[in-house]
Amino acid sequence: MPNTDSIWLRAEPERPRRPAPLTRERIVEAAIALLDADGIEGLTMRRLAQRFNVSATALYWHVRTKEDVLDLAVDEIFRDVGLPEVTADWRADVRALIWGWRDAMLHHPWSVTLIGRPALGPNVLARTEFLQTTLMRGGLTGHALAVTTRLLANYVIGAAATTPVADPGQARRHITADPAAYPTLTASGHLDPDQWDDDDLFASGLNVLLG
Repeated sequence: MPNTDSIWLRAEPERPRRPAPLTRERIVEAAIALLDADGIEGLTMRRLAQRFNVSATALYWHVRTKEDVLDLAVDEIFRDVGLPEVTADWRADVRALIWGWRDAMLHHPWSVTLIGRPALGPNVLARTEFLQTTLMRGGLTGHALAVTTRLLANYVIGAAATTPVADPGQARRHITADPAAYPTLTASGHLDPDQWDDDDLFASGLNVLLG
């Protein structure tokens, strides 16, 4: 069921925020640090409040729920995805954006697990606006524009979610331990980090999508 209580989709109450040092921006910054260190399960309002030596109640002057914090944190990491300078090569501009998107998600692995929540924050939307504007420079409109936007988003999210972060050879050894069961995977070098560099595979897949 779609999340209809997203911070991006509801009207914010008109009430004064408590003064610094506790601000929404500082709360989000601390939340990202906790998420980077301990993942989604490591982020609680209590632990977040402890970062500021306040009670959890003090946070609720700035955010309503933990879900608000997560939505704000996801949007904030997209600030790290720099908007490329526009060049005469629209494909190169798309590649620059998508590589930055992937790097941000790899740097914050927890962000991949939050896909499905409304991504309507200003940083996400600014980059989606850049993406579609650039694709339109390449002649894509209407249905083709919508499809290509979806393909690129799903591609970079999937690539970030499946990039090995532990022992890259472990999965390969699991496959080749039983070549009779997986003859094609063994022969093709599937998940072999010595044969297929992940960055190269990502770049090649991006080339296929962009034509």
